[in-house]
Amino acid sequence: MTRSRPPIGPAMAGAVDLSGLKQRAQQDSPAGGDAAPAQQVGTEITEANFEEQVLIRSNQVPVVVLLWSPRSDVCLQLADTFADLAAADNGKWSLATVNVDAVPRVAQIFGVQVVPTVVALAAGQPLSSFQGMQPADQLRRWLDSLLSATVGKLSGATASGEPEQVDPALAQAREQLEAGDFAAARNSYQALLGANPNHAEAKGAIRQIDFLLRATERRPDAVAVADAAPDDIEAAFAAADVQILNQDVNAAFDRLIALVKRTSGDERTKVRTRLIELFELFDPADPDVIAARRNLANALY
Repeated sequence: MTRSRPPIGPAMAGAVDLSGLKQRAQQDSPAGGDAAPAQQVGTEITEANFEEQVLIRSNQVPVVVLLWSPRSDVCLQLADTFADLAAADNGKWSLATVNVDAVPRVAQIFGVQVVPTVVALAAGQPLSSFQGMQPADQLRRWLDSLLSATVGKLSGATASGEPEQVDPALAQAREQLEAGDFAAARNSYQALLGANPNHAEAKGAIRQIDFLLRATERRPDAVAVADAAPDDIEAAFAAADVQILNQDVNAAFDRLIALVKRTSGDERTKVRTRLIELFELFDPADPDVIAARRNLANALY
């Protein structure tokens, strides 16, 4: 799978990883796109707006993601039903539509097997999901349960047309990150985390910054060095960092899993811990991460 190097900043606010998305520009989105659901409701999601309209938005209000296909009449019927419910709730939750034919990489993030699939997120985390058509009254109960579960836990929607009010400290951290001042950005995010230990964006940003600071200091020949000394743990760590930085993610995972098989005791624990840290740079639903976790489990047991 081709990837961008792991992103940093607000993209990592939640559980869904944006590697392969955040670094892509608008040109990767289909020109014009396919037809929208019968009623154009909510926000049509592309790779370019996924972070803002799904992850970041879900910190304000629950986001209901409808993964659909224009080839399915059931999808269109469900979209119409959600249109009516969204209009009735007047901004209490946000509806996002993903055309799985037009933006398959976004669909892959959610692990879609059939359409329609509906996933609800809050604070960047998936809370509930279902597949197929549901009666309107059942959808109403599902939405009420979602709103009840998140009441008082999100920041709330901003007034229509008004810009989102961002904490000045958070805005500063983001600006430092965009400017490439990783050390200053890390300090700013750490201060945010000190004030709020559950600050999701700060946690994700610090994790990504720490990786980039470490990986960019690795020797350019780290892979060759590790290949020449396959049982050298530190050399393997350096090589895995360089491979991830160079988008060769599967090779990095395979290298450390092979090392897990050849080690034991404290050394095995050390390698396993580093591998799990690398998994956390990516979306836990990423097929490569799922496969690597399975291979790690097999190596351990």
